[in-house]
Amino acid sequence: MTTTTALTPPQLRLCCDPACLGFSSTDELADLPGGLGQARAEAALQFGLSMPHQGYHVFVLGEPGTGRHATVFRLLQEQAARAPTPPDLCYIHNFEDPRTPRLLRLPAGRGIKLRNALQQFVRELTPAIDAALDADTHVDRVQALQDGQKKREEEAIAALGQACAADGLCLLTTPEGFVFAPTLDDKPMTPEAFEALSEAEHQAIERRVESWSLKLADLLADFPGWRQELQKSIERAERQALTPVLAHLTRGLRRHHADLPEVLAFIDAISADVITCVARGSVPGEDEENPDSELEQGKFSFHRYQVNLLVDHSQTRGAPVIREDNPGFGNLIGSIEHLPMPGGHATHFNLIRAGALHRASGGYLVVDAGRLLTQPYAWDGLKRALRSSRIAIEPPAEAQGWSSQATLNPEPAPCQVKVVLVGERELFYLLTENDPDFVELFKVAADFDDELLRTQENENHYARLLATLARRGGLLPFSAEAVALLIEAAARHAEHALRLSLHTRHLSDLMREADYHARAENGDASRVEAQAISAALAARARRADRYPRHVLESTLEGCTLISTDGERAGQANALVVVELAGERYGHPVRVTATARVGDGDVVDIERETELGGAIHSKGVLILTAFLAARFARHQPLSLAASLVFEQSYGQVEGDSASLAELCALLSALAQAPIRQSLALTGSVNQFGEVQVIGGVNEKIEGFYDLCKARGLTGTQGVLIPAASVAHLMLRPDVVEAAERGQFHVWPVATVDEAMELLTGLPAGTPDSRGHLPRGSLNERVARALAEMTAALHPAHPEERPVWRKPVRHNRFSAS
Repeated sequence: MTTTTALTPPQLRLCCDPACLGFSSTDELADLPGGLGQARAEAALQFGLSMPHQGYHVFVLGEPGTGRHATVFRLLQEQAARAPTPPDLCYIHNFEDPRTPRLLRLPAGRGIKLRNALQQFVRELTPAIDAALDADTHVDRVQALQDGQKKREEEAIAALGQACAADGLCLLTTPEGFVFAPTLDDKPMTPEAFEALSEAEHQAIERRVESWSLKLADLLADFPGWRQELQKSIERAERQALTPVLAHLTRGLRRHHADLPEVLAFIDAISADVITCVARGSVPGEDEENPDSELEQGKFSFHRYQVNLLVDHSQTRGAPVIREDNPGFGNLIGSIEHLPMPGGHATHFNLIRAGALHRASGGYLVVDAGRLLTQPYAWDGLKRALRSSRIAIEPPAEAQGWSSQATLNPEPAPCQVKVVLVGERELFYLLTENDPDFVELFKVAADFDDELLRTQENENHYARLLATLARRGGLLPFSAEAVALLIEAAARHAEHALRLSLHTRHLSDLMREADYHARAENGDASRVEAQAISAALAARARRADRYPRHVLESTLEGCTLISTDGERAGQANALVVVELAGERYGHPVRVTATARVGDGDVVDIERETELGGAIHSKGVLILTAFLAARFARHQPLSLAASLVFEQSYGQVEGDSASLAELCALLSALAQAPIRQSLALTGSVNQFGEVQVIGGVNEKIEGFYDLCKARGLTGTQGVLIPAASVAHLMLRPDVVEAAERGQFHVWPVATVDEAMELLTGLPAGTPDSRGHLPRGSLNERVARALAEMTAALHPAHPEERPVWRKPVRHNRFSAS
């Protein structure tokens, strides 16, 4: 019989010795200059950020809370400080095609200067135009041109009147216009005199009137051309009056931006447009209160003489580092706002809004991958911009060709940005497998580790990390004893005594809570002691103990049947772990097994009722294979067995209970009672070896809490896989109970070792001829199976019992 000894207290919890840390308080420690345990990820990040070729964007993958964002921004700030500052981005009015605003790229800081200068220009423009057009010289010149035109028309009419007098007619002006009348003695003929004339004389007069009316019509037809000439003359006069005014107003603009040809061309276009609009008779500045009216034909607004400063880098030093927390399509690519108008909507270039890609152009953009993929069209828009290296602002519907609403088509901006996506590993693998564009664009993966090897050197580095977190969080210094408890908490969070968790978010929360308890206990506290850490852990456990307390109370009341004393065949205490809202709790569950004559089937009731997950079902199939391989090599396996989690009404997943299920089944076959004061956890393989499982600390503590509530007897304990010993970081109270001999934890490597502890019987090892020791556990199992085989397959067929394999029906029946 194999002797398995219980684990000693140092094996149950690897404690950190405060004396080995070399300080009394964290205020003696310097800040950790970089990250901890992420050298591989940082090297990948630096490579991706430094790679100038297209497609080398970075995906940062790892678990949340491991300091991914902090490390990314630290490296980005270092990289950005050495990079040049990108230019300002502006949109300006396109006088040739207002629907396609032009992009203006200016040296950093020049955009806001140009915008302010043009705003000042606009403020001064209306008074200057009014002054130029109201000047006496200009007014007199325009009046002279108008008077000359009037005199020319009057003289032409008078000449026509004099010419028709020789033909016996005179030209009269009436309210209805010009008319010709016959004359008598150089005076218009009276109606009576005209009626006294003969018919022949009437017809002669009418012919003369018709002839001169045609000449008058020809003369009047020349008047519009004369007036157009007058308008052109007035326009020339206005141009001559405004040109020096505009030259004066733009002199400072031209001087300050003489090195920017595009700005000078824009100023020239503004000057030409002002003169053209004034010549058309538009009233300067009449639409300043309604900027969108510039879209209406015939309207004139100084709004288009301004600059839409899309991205201002006047305060930027080095390359920009932008984090977009809401990566919707418009927030990434940019958007075009619309103003409501009667009958529809209108827009103009000043309503173009920058996206994160514009702000990060020439620098770095950090985006959460999970949030990005939940936004409609955002992922496609980002890929399109990165592939084409240009940022085209267009609504998603229009980009898909669904919208017919007229809008702007701004000139695309260059997309010179390094994108860093931050997400979980599963998301990275899904994108790699299902999106070919992702592989082409994000060639660099920076994989952040979750844990760090626990050595004395790393514990010292970890202490510096904790000191850095305390200072950045404005917390009190932590004593060496408190830091030692935090290191132990980090090992427990990593589920490994020889590892330290790099989930700094979890540690930061614990440190803040400990700081709160230290200040609450003593308002004048100068540092956080170990008692505050313990108080914070206890308070956290109390806040989240509703579920485990409910399970414990149900068991103590007898509603949930779990035995912690006595013996029973075919019944074992398995240990399960439940995860709720980030917290994990362990508790025992009764597993029972029954065996009878059958056809070799081991029925997993959880699977049959669709309450067992795939991994749990796999574990049951493996233990079935072990049973057949060990005991049915030379005979059929003639049993029908069933396994079940008693009082389990939810989904069961995982194979960590397969050891308990196998032990319960072996106990039922051998009719060897199992000690109910013991619980066990572990998975088995086809050779009966016990394999490592997760949540071992919570499982042990869950059974300990039940035993403590009923009274510790010194016979209670838990069997765990030998490979899980390295994962033990049990609560101090559990370790103290083990030290007093009131509770035990045994490591087992095989199912035989587990059965010996559970039943007190030797497992039994076959001799050279394959015979098992009589009375051993395995011999009793083999004998029981042989009896079942003999009952099902007797030597004489007529003695064979009538037995039929039960028919399994689908729970859905055909109607």
